[in-house]
Amino acid sequence: MNHRTAAFYTLGCKLNFSETSTIARDLEEVGFARVEFEKGADIYIINTCSVTDQADKKCRNIVRKALKYNPNAFVVVIGCYAQLKPKEISSINGVDLVLGAQEKFKISNYLNKLDKNSSAVVMNKHIKHVNEFYPGYSQGDRVRSFFKVQDGCNYFCSFCTIPLARGKSRSGSVKQTILKAKELANSEVKEVVLTGVNIGDFGNGTNENFYDLIKELDKIENIDRFRISSIEPDLLSDQIIEFVHNSNKFVPHFHIPLQSGSDQLLKSMRRRYDTKLYSDKIEKIKKLMPNACIGVDVIVGYPGETDEEFNKTMNFLKSLPISYLHVFTYSERANTTAPRMGEVVPMEERRKRSKQLRILSLKLKQKFYQEQIGSQEKVLLETKEDNSIYGFTENYIKVKIPGEMELKNNIVNVKLKELNSDIEAIGEIIN
Repeated sequence: MNHRTAAFYTLGCKLNFSETSTIARDLEEVGFARVEFEKGADIYIINTCSVTDQADKKCRNIVRKALKYNPNAFVVVIGCYAQLKPKEISSINGVDLVLGAQEKFKISNYLNKLDKNSSAVVMNKHIKHVNEFYPGYSQGDRVRSFFKVQDGCNYFCSFCTIPLARGKSRSGSVKQTILKAKELANSEVKEVVLTGVNIGDFGNGTNENFYDLIKELDKIENIDRFRISSIEPDLLSDQIIEFVHNSNKFVPHFHIPLQSGSDQLLKSMRRRYDTKLYSDKIEKIKKLMPNACIGVDVIVGYPGETDEEFNKTMNFLKSLPISYLHVFTYSERANTTAPRMGEVVPMEERRKRSKQLRILSLKLKQKFYQEQIGSQEKVLLETKEDNSIYGFTENYIKVKIPGEMELKNNIVNVKLKELNSDIEAIGEIIN
């Protein structure tokens, strides 16, 4: 095994990226060298997503690509789609091994031989028996790291397959999580993004919670920034908001799923809040941190979303001091209750509404960026492109700094001078 190579392809969320990176490091420990996807690896590992209805198509395309680079490659498919639809994946020509939600973390156990199989081997435990928590983090891919602190979900929203793909909510203890974070602190990573399926549910079933965790993370040396990824509004306590406001390391950036601005639809979706609670959270954040960046998830075309209900969502979003939207066009998912919850919205109408919300998102982003022009910000420089270097402020403003610089992975003081047509802030480094 000492000279074997492995290549990876990741679909979906930040959580998937953290898991792919962790699995890659585990394989390196047993003798696999990680190579670029195009290099014709001995083994290809495809980490799938199930959030949209394109999972099957995407998976097939990537398997095809892998076999183009090495027709004899051993192809492994893991991730949410592999847990939900293992039989469908096993029928894809060229797939050798399908690993479910728990088995993917023990991948080296299944790689004693890498001979192509006449038919795919499926190792997939029923989701109700998936209860172990495997922490992980991304490293080496970029200057920020996605740090997995939680997995699974107990919410069972009517449109979502994630509880079926990832199981019940679970996490390590605060102590265990801090030990993992200290591993990251010994690397060159400057920013850590806390990820999970439902991170606000950290510590579920124990006497610990997410607030306990972030208090301890804030004390860790050699990590400059912590960023909280998506957190449910009902779990974003005032205590957490106040802590971020007073923190030395947690940045003023929140991503808070809304899904709909209609209380009727929120109830149908089985969401655990209403628009009043949601707007109260936004108001609390902006009162303490006027320059905070707030991202919002929205679903369009959910069953029963009439023109009136959609307009409620549009008007509600326009009333909030938010910074950008992530727009999801509703797609019917097997084994969810949403398809029975109301009249079907035609696909053409879903696309039309999605376009309207994307236009609104651009307007919100432009307004938020414009409000920051003239300010001085700390920018973590990440990528070099042409004659410029790009990075992000603490409140998630993308900044372009013209000039030839070798400052990647450095935090510098920048004055935001103007906004360009790509909705990027043009910055100038100041001493």
